[in-house]
Amino acid sequence: MTETSIPTRGIRPLTGRTWVDIGVLLILSVLGVLGFEPSFGGYGFLIAGIGGLALGAAIGILASVFRLNVIALVLIAIVGYFLFGTAIAVPQQALFGVLPTLASVESLAIGAVYGWSDIVTLRTPIGAPAYIAVIPYFATWIVALISTSLATRWLSSRPRSAWRFAITLIGPVVLYIAGILIGTAVPYQAGIRAAVFAALALVWLGWRRPTITSSGPNRLRSRKLAGTAIVVAGAVLLGGSAGFFFAPPKDQRFVLREEIQPPFDPLNYPSPLSGFRHYTKQATDDLLFTVSGLKTGDTIRLATLDSYTGKLWNVTGPKTSTAGSGSFNLVGRTLPNPTFITPVVRTNVTFTIDSYQDFWLPSVGYPTRLDFTAGPAKASTDSLRYNDSTGTAVLTTGLVKGDSYTMTAEEQRVISVDDLAKDPTATVALPPVVGSPDVVTSKAQEFAGKAATPIAQLEAIRLVLAQKGFLSHGRASDAVASRAGHGADRISELLERPQMIGDQEQYASAFALMARSYNYPARVVMGFAPKIAEGQKSVRVTGNDVTAWVEVAFDKVGWVAFNPTPKETDIPQAQVPKPQSLPQPQVRQPPRSEKKSDDLLTPVELEKQKKDEKGLLFSLPGWVYILGLSILVPALLVFVPMLIIAVAKRRRARRRRTAVRSEDRVAGAWDELLDQYSELGYSVIGKTTRVHIADDLERQVAQPVMLRSLAIRTDEAVFSGWPVDDQTTERVWTEASASIEAAREAVTGLRRFLSRYRVRKARDWALRMATRKKKP
Repeated sequence: MTETSIPTRGIRPLTGRTWVDIGVLLILSVLGVLGFEPSFGGYGFLIAGIGGLALGAAIGILASVFRLNVIALVLIAIVGYFLFGTAIAVPQQALFGVLPTLASVESLAIGAVYGWSDIVTLRTPIGAPAYIAVIPYFATWIVALISTSLATRWLSSRPRSAWRFAITLIGPVVLYIAGILIGTAVPYQAGIRAAVFAALALVWLGWRRPTITSSGPNRLRSRKLAGTAIVVAGAVLLGGSAGFFFAPPKDQRFVLREEIQPPFDPLNYPSPLSGFRHYTKQATDDLLFTVSGLKTGDTIRLATLDSYTGKLWNVTGPKTSTAGSGSFNLVGRTLPNPTFITPVVRTNVTFTIDSYQDFWLPSVGYPTRLDFTAGPAKASTDSLRYNDSTGTAVLTTGLVKGDSYTMTAEEQRVISVDDLAKDPTATVALPPVVGSPDVVTSKAQEFAGKAATPIAQLEAIRLVLAQKGFLSHGRASDAVASRAGHGADRISELLERPQMIGDQEQYASAFALMARSYNYPARVVMGFAPKIAEGQKSVRVTGNDVTAWVEVAFDKVGWVAFNPTPKETDIPQAQVPKPQSLPQPQVRQPPRSEKKSDDLLTPVELEKQKKDEKGLLFSLPGWVYILGLSILVPALLVFVPMLIIAVAKRRRARRRRTAVRSEDRVAGAWDELLDQYSELGYSVIGKTTRVHIADDLERQVAQPVMLRSLAIRTDEAVFSGWPVDDQTTERVWTEASASIEAAREAVTGLRRFLSRYRVRKARDWALRMATRKKKP
């Protein structure tokens, strides 16, 4: 019997050149991920980016050192991604700051798939959603994993060729391009990064490319040094010059965020002004929310509306105007600063929600920072969107009782009428008014009289509405009924009747339409105006505090507020007589129904009613889901790969045990034994025969395993040429299984656990075939 060496799967150390290759690829990846800085507006994302780079590189290096196959590499990489990603990318969702939770695993999965679309639609600097930091983590993790795997497996083998090095550079190059595409019109150190990236890549390719020359090593080294200097100088001078002279202007740079519209459309929600009478009639005394930090005269902003359709005031849809009242962007705690305002800074204004339930966030002025401190909204910050041109924020999941948030804001400084005497109105792009009644224009000219300047005309119109009109919310206690709504017919009724009667909904709508008839930029703001005493720390806001006002934009000043609603509620009865009661025939009345008619409900109530009808019959407490899933997710990460590998091992053993030839079934038992020993951590070193391997393994196992007799019986079955019966085959498999169990009992519990994640494949088939050919 001829002896042939058996290939082994021991530890493979990395050479110095391989370490240099890995270092160069990681440095190039760092240069690429730095391009994410304009999107995040700071360097906080580098924690996730560098962490993903280190994790991917470590997994790729260890997989090469321990000669793991591709399946094991992929499984370990996925487990490592979720296991360490929580602490690296989303530590705020971790248990004790380190351990994965259901929320963190969900963020790691969603961020890797959907985060790329979010990062090009959100307003920069990006601070939310929580999974947005997963983008640099995932990008560097996958690039480092692939690059280091190629460097340790491809580039370390011989012969090497230039195209292998070029392919290895694809990962860092793609990362660099991604930083450009998802960035902004202002790049991050584009010239310096590009020159360093190009110089380092070219130098590395030049030094690592195989060179065949008849000159000595000193001559070759000198030529490479000279070439390196030329490449570096060319990259710096030519690249820098090309970037300076041929770089496109900032407004012509191609970035993806300029080509994609934000996905949120507020037109899918009802106009808040359409539910104005809900507050004045159904929720008059209901406590909506509590506010601390207000000053006397403060108003609370709820929604800003600049589009009129003839039926109602609403926000401008994002498809109509990307800078209008309907352009809401996903933001974090820090909000974009307002640009068109004469600011007065307000701090520590806290809202605590009670019975208020809507997605519009009550606020003061133009918020610049918003922190959720309590309630379900604290875990729903990914749903916060903000419009910096109107100072309006929405939470798409809706506010509920118990939610609390604190904000810092900038208010428009109060400007007197005299200070605006010489100021023109600003040029602001607003959607055209549609369906405004003709009486609005005629009454605007009548009320303005001989006033010539914008502020004089607006103030004259406001004074007529406020002084000659009367306030009525249409309640049973009001002297005269007042119909709800602010469509064209209701505005015509307000202005054409002998006496103007309505509330803030009608007066603000009419004033805004009159201002727009003069082509002045005007918009309607709905909010609350609670009565605040001097020094009062906390204010209770009820439905009775609801109000609406108008803002008009003045050049170099900002949006100036106008309140055209009268305060007088004692309506003269002589001017507006009630209709006389006429005798009516007796009609049998239908039975009284205790249910509300949908016709009597406001749009806000209808929407709430429909949501309530879809409620679940029962629901589990939230902590049950959190506890269960916090245990289930780590268990899946641990046991799912183990299950997959166990299935692969079972198929391996079944294939060997059911081989067609009986001698192959006997040899399969020996192969299975070697694989199991190797997976348990025993060193299956290369020897000439099975007997030598058996002797070496018996010395390693602390218990008697009798491998020498099993090796002899296997050689006898494979090389003797005698027929092997089924009884002998079963006895060999039984002895091999017993030896495997004895070896398993001899190692520690940790080694037994780790063996479940290892898959080996013995190469004795090559030995048998080589020996069989030499057999006489």
